[in-house]
Amino acid sequence: MRLFAATLATETNTFSPLPTSLASYRQSVFLRPGEHPTETPLMCTAPLWVARRRAAAEGFTLIEGSCFAASPAGTTNGADYEWMRDEILAELRAAMPLDGVLLGLHGAMVAHGYDDVEGDIVARVREIVGPDCVIGVELDPHCHLTRKRLAGADIVILYKEFPHTDVVERAEEVLTLVLRTISGEIRPVMSVYDCRQIGSYPTTEPLMRAFVDKLSALEGKGGVLSVSACHCFPYADVPELSGRILVITDNDKPGADRLATALGEEFVSMRGRTAPPYLDVQAGVDAAIAANATPVVLADPADNAGGGAPSDNTTILRELIAREAEGAALGPIWDPIACGLCFDAGLGATFPLRFGGKIGPASGQPIDATVTVIGLARDCWQSFGPTKVPLGDCAAIRIGGVEVVLISNRTQALGLELFRNVGIEPTEKRILVVKSTNHFHAAFGLIAKKVLYIDSDGPIPRDYRRIPYTKIDRPIWPLDEDTSPGLIF
Repeated sequence: MRLFAATLATETNTFSPLPTSLASYRQSVFLRPGEHPTETPLMCTAPLWVARRRAAAEGFTLIEGSCFAASPAGTTNGADYEWMRDEILAELRAAMPLDGVLLGLHGAMVAHGYDDVEGDIVARVREIVGPDCVIGVELDPHCHLTRKRLAGADIVILYKEFPHTDVVERAEEVLTLVLRTISGEIRPVMSVYDCRQIGSYPTTEPLMRAFVDKLSALEGKGGVLSVSACHCFPYADVPELSGRILVITDNDKPGADRLATALGEEFVSMRGRTAPPYLDVQAGVDAAIAANATPVVLADPADNAGGGAPSDNTTILRELIAREAEGAALGPIWDPIACGLCFDAGLGATFPLRFGGKIGPASGQPIDATVTVIGLARDCWQSFGPTKVPLGDCAAIRIGGVEVVLISNRTQALGLELFRNVGIEPTEKRILVVKSTNHFHAAFGLIAKKVLYIDSDGPIPRDYRRIPYTKIDRPIWPLDEDTSPGLIF
C-alpha cells in the first residue's frame, strides 16, 4: 500500500494590506520531501507527520511531498502559488502508482486568479491519481467548504476545536479513514448543509462547546464516520464563504443528508449567540484595571495576525500608557525595524524609539516614547498545542508600567513563551493584552483569572456587516435577515 502526503496552506484575508509571496512561505514552512522535522507537526502538516509515525507499524509506504505554509495575510501571488502547486503535483506524479493521498491544507487560501485554491489542488490531484485512489484532506474549520473540493476528495475532516488544539487527532482520523477505505472496510459518502451564515464559534464558550461535544458523540455510531462544523473565514471575499455542516457516513447518503440537515438547522438556531461579548477599548481597559484579579487577559482580535492583520495596531497600548497602567504587558507587536533597533541599543539601554503603527490606517499612529530594553532573544518560538510557531527575534521594552514584546516574524499570541522568551513572567502581570482572536485561550486561558475581549479599531472588525464584500453569495446572515439554508452536497 502506497500513500503520498503534502501540504500547501495559508489563511487568506483578501482585505489585508499585506501581500503573500514565496518569501512568506520561506519564512514559515518551506520543506522539501524528507525535510519535515520529526518532533512535532508544523502549520497544516499533521497528516504527513502522523502518517510518517504510523507507516512502518501499519504496513504502508509513505512518499513524502513538499510542505509549504505561510502565516495568514493577503492574497498569494498567483505565479508563486502555481510554482508551489506544480512542485507538489510533480512529486505526486513521480510517486505513482498510489493507493491514497493525504493533503494538509488550510481551506481559506486565495491566490490571484484562484478564489478556491484548495478546490484547484484537489481537482488536479484527482486528475493525476484517477478515480480509485483515496484522497483524504484535513482542513481548518475557518475554511470555505466548496463544492469543488468536496467533489474531488473522498474524505474531508475539519478540526473541531477553536482554539485549534486537535490538529493531530483530526489527522489521525483522516489517515485511519483513508486506510479503512483502501482496504474496503468502509465506503465513505459526504453530505453538506449550507447554513448561510457568517459567525465566530469559539469552543471555549458554552454553546459551541456543547455543540462540538455532540458532534463527537455521534461519530462511530449508526454508520456515522465523521462530523465537522465549518465556521467559515469571514475576512475573505469569495463566493462560497459560509458556515456549513459536513457529515460522512459509511455508504448511507440518505442518512448523511438527514443528519447534516438536523445539525445544520441546530447550527442556524445558534446565530448570534456563540461569540463572547466585546468591549470597546476604553471600557476594556477600565474593566481590566478595576478587576480584583491577576492576571486579567485582554484579547485584541481586531489586530490578530492569525486572521491576516499586521499585528502593529497601537490603540490599546496607547490607552494603557495614557492611563499609566501598572503591571501590564502586551504582545506581540510586529515591528522588525524597532526590534532590530532594540538589539542595536542593547539590554538595559534607555533610548527614544518609534514603534508600531506602520502598515496602514488601521494600524493606528506609531508610538513615540523613551523606552528601556528589558529583554532580548534571538530565533524564538512559542508553542501552540503540539506545534512550535516561530517568532523570530524578540525584544521586550518598558514604558512606565507597561511592557511590550516586539517580534520580527509576524504571528499572533499563542503560547506563554511569547513573554517568557524575553524575561516577562505572564502569571505575575495584572494585565496581559494578547493580539489573538481565541487561539491564545489554549495557554493564556489556563492562567487567566478573567478573560475580556476588546473590539479595537484594528483591521479585522467583529461586525461582519462592516466588511466590503463584493463576491460573496447572497443572501447570507448577518448581511441579510432572510436566508435559505439547505443541503448543497
